[in-house]
Amino acid sequence: MLYPGHGDIEPFRQLAERLAVPLKDSSEAGFDPHEPFFLSWRDGCLKLLDKELLKKGGLAVEIEPRNGEQRSWPAPKDGALAQALGRKTKTVVDATTGWGQDSLHIFRMGYELLCMERSPVMAELLADGFNRLAGLDWMQNLNLQPPRLLIGNAIDLLATVETPPDCIYLDPMFPPKRKKSALAKKAMMVLRDLLGDDQDKDQLFAAALAAAGKRVVVKSPDYAEPLGGKPNESFQGKLLRYDVYFKN
Repeated sequence: MLYPGHGDIEPFRQLAERLAVPLKDSSEAGFDPHEPFFLSWRDGCLKLLDKELLKKGGLAVEIEPRNGEQRSWPAPKDGALAQALGRKTKTVVDATTGWGQDSLHIFRMGYELLCMERSPVMAELLADGFNRLAGLDWMQNLNLQPPRLLIGNAIDLLATVETPPDCIYLDPMFPPKRKKSALAKKAMMVLRDLLGDDQDKDQLFAAALAAAGKRVVVKSPDYAEPLGGKPNESFQGKLLRYDVYFKN
């Protein structure tokens, strides 16, 4: 946890205690920047920093729609993701929330959404993003609440969901296609460094299929084998696809 040397130190101290990490002051003599990651508040949001981002910038949960997404609420349910989620779907669990971009797209399309994230660091970044989302004018004008967030391993959390959601959405980490492939976006590189590849993808899929009410949707790179065997449906996006498995 990185305190910049000015402003109220208490939120920094509390977050460091929650995550059981040291609190460092970048203004102190002898400050050593050689840590894999730092968390700090910058520009009104919680950001994740590495040595390249220490002097400026940082990565935060982006709450604004991505390029090409509708800014109205609810956004139209079109595109490959909406097709995979299903026309009659109302409730969705995102069991692999990560940076929350798919989650927020699902939320903006009007689905009732529950998010799960196993990394305590990512969960803090998500909670900060959802708090900022709650404060936006359009959210308050429409009296909307941000998605709920549960922290922990989704394999365990899915077994505790009382009412089966219509759809469970999975976006697990897959190994890159080639070691020499083009560098992924910075946010995905950092997420992979934090979490590594999901070695328990098969167990996660089994837990999702057991907990889902109607369907499981798996987002995969286009080169990857289907996680759950032959899907009932598959919808192609740019360099990826959404495999759909119906609940028997």
